[in-house]
Amino acid sequence: MLVANQPRAAAAGADILASGGNAADAAVATLFALCVVEPMMVGIAGGGLTHVRAPNGTHVVFDALSCAGAAMRPDLYEPEGPDSMDVRGALNRLGPSSVAVPGNLAGWCAVHARFGRLPFEDVVAPAIALAERGFAATPYLSGAVLDAQADLARDPVLARLFLPDGTPIAAGARVVQAEAADSLRLIASEGAHALYGGALGTALIDVLAKSDAPGRLMLDDLQRYRVIERAPVIGTYRGYEIVGPPPPASSGVHIVQMLNMLSFMDPAPFGSPEQAVRLVEVMRAAFADRRRYSGDPAFVDVPVERLVSLDHARACMARPPDRPMPYESADTTHVTVADADGMVVCATHTINGLFGARFAVPGTGIIPNNYMCNFDPNPGRALSIQPGKRVPTSMAPMMVRQDGRMAWALGLPGGTRIFPSALQAIVNLIDHGMDLQEAIEAPRLWTDGGPVELERGLATLADGLAASGNVPRVVPHIGGGMNAIGFGADGSLTGAACWRADGAAIGIGGGPARPGVRFWPGQVPVEGQK
Repeated sequence: MLVANQPRAAAAGADILASGGNAADAAVATLFALCVVEPMMVGIAGGGLTHVRAPNGTHVVFDALSCAGAAMRPDLYEPEGPDSMDVRGALNRLGPSSVAVPGNLAGWCAVHARFGRLPFEDVVAPAIALAERGFAATPYLSGAVLDAQADLARDPVLARLFLPDGTPIAAGARVVQAEAADSLRLIASEGAHALYGGALGTALIDVLAKSDAPGRLMLDDLQRYRVIERAPVIGTYRGYEIVGPPPPASSGVHIVQMLNMLSFMDPAPFGSPEQAVRLVEVMRAAFADRRRYSGDPAFVDVPVERLVSLDHARACMARPPDRPMPYESADTTHVTVADADGMVVCATHTINGLFGARFAVPGTGIIPNNYMCNFDPNPGRALSIQPGKRVPTSMAPMMVRQDGRMAWALGLPGGTRIFPSALQAIVNLIDHGMDLQEAIEAPRLWTDGGPVELERGLATLADGLAASGNVPRVVPHIGGGMNAIGFGADGSLTGAACWRADGAAIGIGGGPARPGVRFWPGQVPVEGQK
């Protein structure tokens, strides 16, 4: 079973499964394909997390998050004002100074090297075909181009590709990316070296060197980058084990923290005022701790054991709300895969903002990330810039187990709305007994300590929340398209993709024919029949 946020990418990964690949092969193939068909969301010069459950039941999280380069310092940017995440000239969001050291390609190659079965060239091949032959632009891609039109028009490569005749590419128009196909061929041949020491890395550094922007990356930054394999955070909730990524990710720690708080209360009916108030309270507590403690554990002391303890959850219940969290981009993608051997891969990756830094590396098809805007531009903070520090993230490639077996795996895009949305899906499954499709599509709410956002399906709660001192705001959607896999006790798999993205679930049933068994109409098959 494979679920991804774009049908053509999902089909690419499913083809790898059908060709004898395992979940790692299929996940990496899907991510490469997403670089082609969702270029506004993800690319090899981005960053992210891949959570793998091996067939033997062990879990490992591949941390391929971007990090600050050696020339990047806490005072690199000039904030617009005290506590502001905006900086003068938008240098942390647009252009060469916004680019952090990329981790995606290194991460995908590491996952494949550790767990893959097929040759790496076979895994990259579907993405090469999509780039070379082209694909029909989706309304989602066309709308993203429209949103970023002004910035894309300033880059000749992106303008030529996505703004033909000066207008956003129309839905249904064919998108051919010959330069990206050539880069993918080089990656198929050289692996991660193509970017972290080879021609693609040189091309990236060369285009950055032409700018006088402060703090730009150097070739040494690419060559020093390493993927880190991390042990997950594990908690419990009403008889289930909750398994998620550790810091620098916020999700594992704070989903467990919020579930701990909810565990002291009997479940309230879904969509009720009582449930809404509880969710608002636990989110505010989690974001307060995230603001205090979140960060790269190589630079910041994150007290994980205390944050996920029941004693801490009790203490959180009476705390006042904190300030809203800093900005974190909502433009991301997610893949969930399970194979017949028991391997599960849950991967969330991005180039951070919509079209990343909003320029392309000529001749390569690469769109660099703009991950530097996830750091706090104010010095002296837990999330302030330091050379080598990994960016904070809310990515939540989550898995849930019961009695030692897999129950669900899920994830989604959406910036700081990711892990509270994942929390609500888990609560929907465990407390409300929803099926998988219902659980991920159900309306959501969200707050980080400021106004309370409500999707339209929960709009009736607005008056009650206002009466209790909250500031409700009805929004079209909270977070992005969640995709998930459910694991039946009988070995069956269920895939689900929600309405908030172009998601698609593809299942592959059956299996190889049994030796020595022949079937023809009208005859009962007999074992060993000649």
